[in-house]
Amino acid sequence: MLIIPAIDLEDGCVVRLVQGLSNKKVYSRDPVKTARYWVKQGSALIHIVDLDGAASGKLKNLKAVSEIIKAVDVPVELGGGIRDIRTIKMLLELGVHRVILGTKAVEDKRFLARAYKNFRAKIMVSIDALDGKVLIKGWRAKAPGKNALDFALALKNIGFKDFIYTDVKKDGTLKGPDIKGIGLLLKKTGMGIVASGGVSSLDDLIKLKALEKLGVKGVIVGKALYEGKFSLAQAIKLIGTQKPVVA
Repeated sequence: MLIIPAIDLEDGCVVRLVQGLSNKKVYSRDPVKTARYWVKQGSALIHIVDLDGAASGKLKNLKAVSEIIKAVDVPVELGGGIRDIRTIKMLLELGVHRVILGTKAVEDKRFLARAYKNFRAKIMVSIDALDGKVLIKGWRAKAPGKNALDFALALKNIGFKDFIYTDVKKDGTLKGPDIKGIGLLLKKTGMGIVASGGVSSLDDLIKLKALEKLGVKGVIVGKALYEGKFSLAQAIKLIGTQKPVVA
């Protein structure tokens, strides 16, 4: 199970929000320095979200992303505001290892099928849910008639093997991940899941590790690392060797 540090970018700074919308705290004005620190701690993959892009529908922090890619020797994945095939292609050519889709994937089945056909494992979909309902547009709106389980099964029908699942209610709260909800999705979909939201302690990682046999492939950790609840090095030592990501 990969422990994946998150770098959320807003106005070129590394920030964390609560439930993606409020109580912003700036942790660094140097995203490259942050990325290098996570690599030094043992990260095998870095997860970047362009928060400005997620809200606006257009990438806003591409300069910082490009600088991070050049500065580190581990794969970088990026989500937030990526809503057309041309942008996906541009990001992959820039050196992004994997592109994370959200709003456009939810709203446009034809686009999603085309993107999967063209890029396969180089793209991944993030299902961001509040009380089981899928959120879009930087978590500012509900997708009409979309629930997390049905959308996950739709991804499976297209051909996706894995997805990111974020429990928005837990995100940034340090109240522990939705172990029950993640377990249910694993059992009902038979897909791999990268869990996100709520991790607060090493015990939370142990609970997620227990679901690895059911399909938990990784966990994205943000606030717990930035607030010093544990170090990335401690987490990796506990969970085990982090294998390089190959897509």
